[in-house]
Amino acid sequence: MVLGLLFCDFPVLGQSQPSLIDRGPGLGSPRATEIDRTGRQDSAEQQLMGTINGTVVDRTGGTVAGAHVKLSRQSQSPSQDVMSDADGRFSFASVPAGPFQLTTSADGFATQNFSGELHPGENYSVPAIALAVATASTEVQVSLSPSEEAEAEIKDEEKQRVLGVVPNFYVTYNHAAVPLRPKQKFELAWKEIIDPLSFGVTAAVAGIEQGTNAFGGYGQGAQGYGKRYGASYADLVTSTFIGSAMLPSLLKQDPRYFYKGTGSVRSRILYALATSVICKGDNGHWQANYSGIAGSLAAGGISNLYYPEADRNGAALTFEKALIGIGSSAATNLLQEFVIRKLTPHAPNYTPAKP
Repeated sequence: MVLGLLFCDFPVLGQSQPSLIDRGPGLGSPRATEIDRTGRQDSAEQQLMGTINGTVVDRTGGTVAGAHVKLSRQSQSPSQDVMSDADGRFSFASVPAGPFQLTTSADGFATQNFSGELHPGENYSVPAIALAVATASTEVQVSLSPSEEAEAEIKDEEKQRVLGVVPNFYVTYNHAAVPLRPKQKFELAWKEIIDPLSFGVTAAVAGIEQGTNAFGGYGQGAQGYGKRYGASYADLVTSTFIGSAMLPSLLKQDPRYFYKGTGSVRSRILYALATSVICKGDNGHWQANYSGIAGSLAAGGISNLYYPEADRNGAALTFEKALIGIGSSAATNLLQEFVIRKLTPHAPNYTPAKP
């Protein structure tokens, strides 16, 4: 009875029990097949990979530490970057087979490129990459000072001669010409009055006055001609120095005519006429031509000192000469704008003024 109870209460002792350990799928199950296939694929890919290594040196053979080495391949895979170690060595692991390019750069050295082809499973040793010292490139910008630039423009103006003969110094074809320094204004005036043609024109004017008996108080003959010549040359000197050098320096005005060259014919005519009474200041702004007008008045007043007493007429002669000077300036400006440049062989070319 007791045995019966034991057998009834503990049936498990007489029966086999299932294992609590999951031994996984069997060898022929789908999961096992998949794992086996993945393993073999990874193993095949590993066999196709290779390594690339090398050393970065300078032209003397010394190793270059900290060089940046970039590995690029023709495929779409991203590039890889490493830095050379203290011994100049670098290495790329697990590199797919195929063509590749190495770009090596370092501070103070020129960039070096190397191309090669890695075969499956190959350990590719790149020949020593010798970096050359970078060529120093220094850009030097040389610019002229305003004074030097003005001097260069004066040199151009001194070459301006109508028909290659008549001096045409007081016109600039550079609408943005820098202002002249006082010394340069006096130098330009001096070169104007000592030009050989100035003496020739003065001689011609004196001859015409002699022939028409203008300023009869001078008389005739050689003495009369000499006085007329002296008076005519004195007019040139005083008007040029006072109106083109002294007053422009004091009033900071530019004595030159600024060629326009663009725009309608009407606008150019108005511009040429206006510049007989206005001028460009050294500050670049247009203003009343006090230098030219006052210079003509001053020259006319001084001429009363050496013209015959009968021809002086005091203030009348002074204002008459000033008005003649303004009129002749307007006529000259019209010729400058439309004719003279075409007759000037060495007229420089600058960017034209805006209409």
